[in-house]
Amino acid sequence: MARRLGDLLVSRDIGLVYGGGDVGLMGDIANAVMQGGGEVIGIIPKALATKEVAHFGVTELEVVDSMHTRKARMAELSDAFIALPGGIGTMEELFETWTWAQLGYHNKPVGLLNTAGYYTPLLDFLDKMVLQGFLRDKHRQMLVVDTDPVALLDKLAAYRPPVVQKWLAQEEL
Repeated sequence: MARRLGDLLVSRDIGLVYGGGDVGLMGDIANAVMQGGGEVIGIIPKALATKEVAHFGVTELEVVDSMHTRKARMAELSDAFIALPGGIGTMEELFETWTWAQLGYHNKPVGLLNTAGYYTPLLDFLDKMVLQGFLRDKHRQMLVVDTDPVALLDKLAAYRPPVVQKWLAQEEL
């Protein structure tokens, strides 16, 4: 699915900004975009450059000083965010970019590619958070989800951030 998404990005003339690794799904999507003639910018912290096997075959590879710098730089260069199946690093980046959107730090769409139902338990938990009052439905709906990469890209292109004056209503304090 990562390769398919990479091919779709190229077909829509969308560049890839990603974590800069040459392994796993990160490497798969970067390779697909590069093989299709697209642009790939990788951002990787110096400490992870050897652990994640930095991808020196991308259009541009930035080696930065820290994870904080990596995430800030990726957010600065990106027009949207997509999380593929992954581990705790993926979760941390997903929730941080989504939180930034909720707080109004950016208006960029945050997407989740729910490949083979990987994220279904997480989505069920997020819905439970809404039901129990820990997450506003308006904020839950900010997370753009689909199982199909074509549909996900279409939804991200059509995304309009909700108008939220405050992320927490005064009566909820």
